[in-house]
Amino acid sequence: MTAPHTLATPTAPASTRTVRKAVVPAAGLGTRFLPATKATPKEMLPVVDKPAIQYVVEEAAAAGLDDVLMITGRHKRAIEDHFDHAFELEQALAAKGDTVRLDAVRDPARLANIHHIRQGEPLGLGHAVLCARRHVGDQPFAVLLGDDLIDPRETLLSRMLDVRDHYDGTVVALMEVPPEQIHLYGCAAVEPTEEDGVVRVTGLVEKPSRRDAPSTYAVIGRYVLDPAVFDTLERTPPGRGGEIQLTDALQELAAGGTVHGVVFDGLRYDTGDKADYLRTVVRLACDRPDLGPEFLAWLKEFVATAEAEGADRRRLAA
Repeated sequence: MTAPHTLATPTAPASTRTVRKAVVPAAGLGTRFLPATKATPKEMLPVVDKPAIQYVVEEAAAAGLDDVLMITGRHKRAIEDHFDHAFELEQALAAKGDTVRLDAVRDPARLANIHHIRQGEPLGLGHAVLCARRHVGDQPFAVLLGDDLIDPRETLLSRMLDVRDHYDGTVVALMEVPPEQIHLYGCAAVEPTEEDGVVRVTGLVEKPSRRDAPSTYAVIGRYVLDPAVFDTLERTPPGRGGEIQLTDALQELAAGGTVHGVVFDGLRYDTGDKADYLRTVVRLACDRPDLGPEFLAWLKEFVATAEAEGADRRRLAA
């Protein structure tokens, strides 16, 4: 695996930041992973040996965000249980002297002060963010989407928090994608700033056609939002798909000149797609010192065997 990219500007100490709260929307139905997600939240699907959502909370905690609000829905109780203490399991592991697994079981509950509310109706990401209003109040806050996993060695979220402290307003994460993929994302129109890797966002379009896209800068699942977004969301009508789109609210804020973007070119893993999910598991497993050497050796042998068998089949079919 290639080495992670880092953003050169130093990050501020977490204790000096104005942003302390994170919101993690996790109310989606996960239909692309049925039937696995019929009774298991998609956020709880394992990535090696941790559920995907734990990586997201670990990222927030590493950036100094010690208050995390989960926006969940029906059939998401497993998420609440995962970030709670499991006393019977902990006692059983302690009695065995299995300190390694005991720490692994306790870690999720120790990451941050974690709260849960339910979205109630699946009315879109903008509505999910609006559900956090009472908890967040008039403070800026981060939003982390669980489908996007950022490599733990990256400093994207810390960088975004620094940019928020410098410019105020709202900060979004941007990533350049091939033009043929821009229709899968919210797309930003941007202007340069004097700071390398930071742009001013002048407009946003949700999933535009390639012809209508203002750039190839896609909005990925990390935001640092000004509390002004709540009033904007309150008056944002349902948009694409009949849902309240966060992109539509951010477009209004961008028109007022209060939105900046941090351009990210580091390691990001998309767990919202089956093929990308499998690639994510393989990549992170190969990167683990306890699993990587043995797994990578097996993987090389498997690929070589599969290629040889494929060549034999093609020869027989010719």
